[in-house]
Amino acid sequence: MSSSLRAHPRTRWWALAVIALTQLVVVLDGTIVSIALPRAQQSLDLSDGQRQWVVTAYALAFGALLLLGGRLSDYVGRKRVFMIGMVGFGAASLYGGFAQQGWELILARGLQGAFAALLAPAALALLTVTFPSGRDRNTAFAVFGIVAGTGAAVGLLLGGVLTEFADWRWCLFVNLFFVAVGLVGGALFLTESRADGDTHYDVWGTITVTLGLGALVYGFSLAENGWGQPLTIAFLALGAALLGAFVWIESRVAHPLLPPRIVADRVRGGAFLIQGVAGAIMIGATMYLTFHLQFVLGMGAFTAGLATLPLPIATMVVAPLATRLLPVIGPRPMLIVGPLLAAAGMLYLSGITPDGAYFLQVAPALVILGVGMALVFVPLQNLALTGIASEDAGVASAVANSAMQIGGSIGLSVFTAVYAASVGGHAQRDVTAQQLTDAYGWTFIVAAIFLVGASVIAVCMVRGSKDELMPAHGELAVAAH
Repeated sequence: MSSSLRAHPRTRWWALAVIALTQLVVVLDGTIVSIALPRAQQSLDLSDGQRQWVVTAYALAFGALLLLGGRLSDYVGRKRVFMIGMVGFGAASLYGGFAQQGWELILARGLQGAFAALLAPAALALLTVTFPSGRDRNTAFAVFGIVAGTGAAVGLLLGGVLTEFADWRWCLFVNLFFVAVGLVGGALFLTESRADGDTHYDVWGTITVTLGLGALVYGFSLAENGWGQPLTIAFLALGAALLGAFVWIESRVAHPLLPPRIVADRVRGGAFLIQGVAGAIMIGATMYLTFHLQFVLGMGAFTAGLATLPLPIATMVVAPLATRLLPVIGPRPMLIVGPLLAAAGMLYLSGITPDGAYFLQVAPALVILGVGMALVFVPLQNLALTGIASEDAGVASAVANSAMQIGGSIGLSVFTAVYAASVGGHAQRDVTAQQLTDAYGWTFIVAAIFLVGASVIAVCMVRGSKDELMPAHGELAVAAH
């Protein structure tokens, strides 16, 4: 039998609960501090640029190190890497909660991202090998996709509750609860698995992709000072050159960090690109939504968190319907229509005004966005990992996570550049409510353009019948140890 988890099917659903909890904490940590940023900025005397880096540091470290984390989980053992990532994530959260200076908080967020880069691909790889095929796999990946899709919005709500009724530091301390549950659940219900055969590490591939992604995201973050600035151009060019070198290396080494076969498949590559857009929306665009709720509409942290609820509620209501529809129509129609609906929601949101009513201008947009994102998230994870061999489960899972996190990091940087251009580079305290609203509106228009692009990607790359895109039997041969 390929896996002891398959020998004990009841434990699979407990394992799914542990893995879903892990995904929740990883995704919500990308946004949980967003709604606490005004309080943290005031407490630690952060500049507007440092404020952005509290979010970017997490997404950047996470995205840049995910491929290495995925390969480590394949070689060292997925459960072992999962447990190490849990412990390190908890320690980084504790350090960040006690931060007394801005750089300490930014460093802690980077460390959180680094350990999340171990945790997330190990968890998704465990899910992949635990549910290799059939209806159970569709259900498991739908649950995982819903958690991934709504986690960012849940983070906004939880961050609002903790900031309003406790302290912004509890947005970091709360992770200790998730870590404790994850460690106990992981020990009880997860079964070790790893790749067979040679386990050599691709050192140069690791160096070039990590530095390349880091330079690229940093270059985008500098764009808020102008796209034509020498440093902006230099880092964007350096990032592109290093990633080009990474592609060249991967095509020539015997044991690549990212085997070309994983991303060469057109459908899988399209799924990864769509995930990048989804990350840009759920991490980047939602941060500017919380700014509008607090800085323009004058909501407190808790009220602003509640105000984001239509998004995850709409997603969770529609997701079970989409799950039942998936075997009937297949993933392609969902991935074409879903982003277009979400784009309509962002365009609706771009019409905000300083004195506009929340229930007229914001809530309907979030409902439309939530419906659209449900149609995206339900098929996306499954499609991105269909046909992956056991030895590649960790690194393929890492690419799926990395696409979303790097997309979120780049998206946030692009939206920040759009915002900065709209307010003329002035600090937030020096601009009017109308100028802030106009700037946020432009970020939402750009987000809508991203989503239309995702629909075009689905049309061009996610091609094939539903049976071809969703095979009835998985192709995983899992080696349990």
